Amino acid sequence: MARYTDAVCRLCRREGEKLFLKGERCFSPKCAIERRPYVPGQHGKKGTFRRKMSDYGLQLREKQKARRIYGVLERQFRRYFEDAVRTPGLTGENLLRALELRLDNVVYRLGFADSRAQARQLVNHGHITVNGRKLDISSALVSEGDVIGIRQQSGDKQYFKNLSETIGHRAIPAWLTVDTTALTGRVIALPNRTEIDTSVNEQLIVEYYSR
Repeated sequence: MARYTDAVCRLCRREGEKLFLKGERCFSPKCAIERRPYVPGQHGKKGTFRRKMSDYGLQLREKQKARRIYGVLERQFRRYFEDAVRTPGLTGENLLRALELRLDNVVYRLGFADSRAQARQLVNHGHITVNGRKLDISSALVSEGDVIGIRQQSGDKQYFKNLSETIGHRAIPAWLTVDTTALTGRVIALPNRTEIDTSVNEQLIVEYYSR
């Protein structure tokens, strides 16, 4: 399974904003954007996040930012876009909805993990269930009415014991509900654009792939 394995803080620096890829670290003074607010690379300090870019450059940067936020590589991201085109409705909104409904993102949104990367690890290691059955495919799309929980055999692990004390501190999107006692969450509706707080201009992504 292909995945990005290099330093993730440089991705935030490249986009010029926090993508919240490292959980609590992103809220601390150790955040790379706070310490080195310039693009990565040998000549990074000479660059600027506000340099003038062409329309293509703006579209490319927005597409790259969305990919990096959700931890999706190019080929899979393009498949999401092609599916969004075939789905009735606004293509950009369909694209963001599909990304939000990925199992690793839902686990993150429910507060079971501090970052999407950590959520992906929890799923891949078999700790997560959907409707009572183990599902270890982080890219699987959940549906309205699905219940996401912790595998019974994993409940005794220290991570999940600590989670029961901290879960609920993070704001949960309106299209999800969480039971902090049972450590379960439910998809009560499909997310609409106003309920997706990701700082992405999806129209630029549509324009990029429509060239």
